[in-house]
Amino acid sequence: MRGTGEGHGRPPVMEDVAKVAGVSHQTVSRVLNNNPNVSPGTRERVELAIAELGYRRNIAARSLVTRQSQTIGVLAAEMSQYGPANTLLAVEQAARDAGYFVSIAGLGEVTKASIDQAVSHFLDQSVDGIVVLVPHPVTSEALRELHLAVPVVMVGAIGGGGVSCAAVDQRLGARLAVQHLIDLGHTKIGHLSGPEAWIDGAERIRGWRETLADAGLDDSLLLSGDWSAEYAYRVGLELARKREASAVFAANDQMALGLLRAFHESGVRVPDDVSIVGFDDQPDSGFFIPPLTTVRQGFDELGRRCIEVLLAELAGGERGATAIVSPRLVVRQTTAAPSGV
Repeated sequence: MRGTGEGHGRPPVMEDVAKVAGVSHQTVSRVLNNNPNVSPGTRERVELAIAELGYRRNIAARSLVTRQSQTIGVLAAEMSQYGPANTLLAVEQAARDAGYFVSIAGLGEVTKASIDQAVSHFLDQSVDGIVVLVPHPVTSEALRELHLAVPVVMVGAIGGGGVSCAAVDQRLGARLAVQHLIDLGHTKIGHLSGPEAWIDGAERIRGWRETLADAGLDDSLLLSGDWSAEYAYRVGLELARKREASAVFAANDQMALGLLRAFHESGVRVPDDVSIVGFDDQPDSGFFIPPLTTVRQGFDELGRRCIEVLLAELAGGERGATAIVSPRLVVRQTTAAPSGV
């Protein structure tokens, strides 16, 4: 009977799979652990037996032997935003590809107390390691004070104090965006930033300022945003009225979308009158009107690098490692040389 062991009404065990497949217990174990030293024919027989019996691996029993739960805790916040949400998906996929389950704890507010509570929850689950997707400065300090015995990888920030890091180089992404505008001939380049309390937002501001300074250009046109298209729309109406900038670097694609609508309604042509560069390269960015020039972060690579760092620590590697992913500029139709150039 499917899902039972030898008709006794109990869940099937590995020995049942071995008997049905006509192989040893050790061969079933090799198949379950993706060991390459199994012939394709044998692997197929074992997999068919697993499907026939409805065998499910006993993770609890395995953890008693290996002292590993095969579970990674992921501490997350701001999941309504495109970047954190897609980073979470990438980390979860990379963890599953490596044979790990993911336990997720979402923070409603980012405080040391909420971080401590979530981490305690993970430790009660005996997770093998923790990935932190909380893009706020308080996170690093809170984790250092906890002195955790399990490996921890912060995503999006330099950890320090024995905490490893995997991050997209946000400052480089901003520099690529602004340098592109400078190369086109723009000298009045504004920045609609994300919240400065976000690590990513602060790093993009730094990249914008540094690139302008390297070119000897003014960096006074800094406009603080909140990541939303609605807020950017209101800012865009004011920019269209004042005509202070020939180009705007928006800290995410959603704010770039708000700017596009505001400029369209105000009769400001993009890119003829003003150029716009976004950040993230959301799937819809190529279908904006006009298609948006933006910076692609590379979330899939970020997820893989994050899990690679965590697994290296679990294998006995040193803590405090850093993995940096380089973003790239995607040029479309919202950028051009300024009028008269």
